[in-house]
Amino acid sequence: MEMPIADARIMARKAAIVRRLSAALPGEAVIDDPAELRAYECDALTAYACPPLAVVLPRSTAEVAAVMRICHEEGVPVVPRGAGTSLAGGSLPTADSVVIGVARLTEVLEIDYANRFIRVQAGRTNLAVTGAVEAEGWFYAPDPSSQLACAIAGNIGMNSGGAHCLKYGVTTNNLLGVTMVLVDGTVVEIGGPNPDAAGYDLLGVVCGSEGQLGVVTEATLRILPKPEGARPILMGFASNEVAGACVADIIREGLLPVAIEFMDRPCIETCEAFAKAGYPEVEALLIVEVEGSEAEIAEQMAKIRAIAERHDPDALRESGSEEESALIWKGRKAAFGAMGQIADYICLDGTIPVSELPFVLRRIGELAEDYGLRVANVFHAGDGNLHPLILFDANKPGDLQKAEALGADILRLCVEAGGCLTGEHGVGVEKRDLMTVQFTPADLEAQMRVKDVFDPHWLLNPAKVFPLEASAGRRGAAA
Repeated sequence: MEMPIADARIMARKAAIVRRLSAALPGEAVIDDPAELRAYECDALTAYACPPLAVVLPRSTAEVAAVMRICHEEGVPVVPRGAGTSLAGGSLPTADSVVIGVARLTEVLEIDYANRFIRVQAGRTNLAVTGAVEAEGWFYAPDPSSQLACAIAGNIGMNSGGAHCLKYGVTTNNLLGVTMVLVDGTVVEIGGPNPDAAGYDLLGVVCGSEGQLGVVTEATLRILPKPEGARPILMGFASNEVAGACVADIIREGLLPVAIEFMDRPCIETCEAFAKAGYPEVEALLIVEVEGSEAEIAEQMAKIRAIAERHDPDALRESGSEEESALIWKGRKAAFGAMGQIADYICLDGTIPVSELPFVLRRIGELAEDYGLRVANVFHAGDGNLHPLILFDANKPGDLQKAEALGADILRLCVEAGGCLTGEHGVGVEKRDLMTVQFTPADLEAQMRVKDVFDPHWLLNPAKVFPLEASAGRRGAAA
C-alpha cells in the first residue's frame, strides 16, 4: 500500500530537517530514531507525552545558535529542555518540534571568589555548581529537591527555589547574567557579574520565562561563603492547622530561619519508611533550620522553641550532630520519590501569604474529602510555597481527571487567598488554562506582547504558559 501523499510530504520534510541538523552538528548529536525519541516525549509530568520531530544535544553556544538558525529558516518550533525534571509539562514537545537538550553543556567556565560568582554552561546540574566551589568553602544557594539531577537552564526557566529559599531566595535572587540564543540564532549577553547591569532589567524577564524567549546556554550565578554552622529542629503538632499557625507566628516574630519545611502525616509516614530519618508519629511536622555561629544558633533556637511551645507540640527535637541533620534532610529531600512508591500523584505548586496557611490547609483537606482523593502536603512553609501531592490511581478510569479537577480547585484557592498559581514549577501545560484565574485579558495581552518581541512567529516552546486558544491564535496570525 502506498503512503498517503500528505504523510509522504511530512516524512520528506522531517528527513530534510534532520539532514540539515546533522550537517550542522558533529557526531551523534541529532536523535530521530522513534525508539530513542521516547525518552524525550515528556518531562516529570508524565500524564502527557508526545514524541518530537527530533532531538539535538549540542555542546556549545555556537552549536545551539546553528540549530536555532536552521529551525527559524524552516519554521520549525523549538522546545528547550534541561534535565526533564520539570513538573508542569514545561518541556513537553509537540510532534512538529525540535527539542534542544542542554544535557551536554556542563562545563565550568569561570570562578571568581573575590567577586563571588561562578559562570557555567547551563546544562550543569544544580548540585554540581556547589560541587565546583565547596572545597573552597562556598556554595550556590537555590536547592530544589531535584538538585542532584535538575539543570541550571531549567532552574532559570522556571525560577526554581528550594528548601532554603526563605533566607537565600530563589533563582532570580541568585542569577547575575545569562548567555541566550534568540529564535533566529542571534547570541545575546544579558546581565553579568556586576551587581547592577546597565540598561533594562531583561534578566528579570528571562528568569521564569519557561523557554518562551530564547535558549539559555550559559549562566553567571552568585556564590556565597558557607555559613559557620547550621542546625535543624523537628517540631510535631496535632494538626496541619496548628503547624501552619506556628509557621505564621515564627515569621510574625521577625525571625528568619534558613528554612521552614512542612510535612503532613501521609508524607511523614512515607518518608520515614523510605529514609528512616527518625521522624515522630504526628499529624504535622515542621523542619526549621537556623544557621550562624554557635551563639547565634543557640539564640535563634531558644526563640523558636518558645514559639513552638505556645502551640503545644507533640514532639520537639533539636539535631545533635551533623549525621542527624543530614538524615533529617534526607527524609525531606526524598519526599517526592518516596511518595511515588505508594501511588501516582500530581505535584501542585501554588503560593499563598504565610498568614493564610491554617485556612488554606484546612480547605485543601475539605476539598480532598469532597473529591474522595487523598492529598499529602510537603512544602516550603516559610515563604508560603505549597506542594500538595494529589494521590490517584492512573489505572482507574477517570481518576486522573478527578485529580486534575481537584488540583485546579486548590490553585484557585491559592489565588483567592491572595497568592498565585505557581512558585517554582512554572505554568507549562499544567496551569496554562488557569492563567485567566489570576490574570485579566489585559494582563495576558501585555505578557504575550513581550513574547511577540522575542519570538514574533511563536516558535519557542509552543502551547505553554498562555491559554491554548490565545497562543494558537497568536501563532496563526504570525504565520
